[in-house]
Amino acid sequence: MPSFLVETYLARDSAPAELTQQSSRVRFDRSIHIPEDEICFYVFDAQSARDVARAAKRAGLDPIRIVEAVSSGKD
Repeated sequence: MPSFLVETYLARDSAPAELTQQSSRVRFDRSIHIPEDEICFYVFDAQSARDVARAAKRAGLDPIRIVEAVSSGKD
């Protein structure tokens, strides 16, 4: 399943849990907070950016952008 990066300003603590619970097609993977820039990145696994955008809206996030992400892991 593809991964998508959601970029927002100042994260809400409950947003990842709400996103995962409200949409079974969107799975929260991790978040990255950059305090110096007041930016927060959420990484979600989903079939499309549209699914992630709908889930983000339900959770009250105001995404600056949503882009597909590729990461290199320890796997």
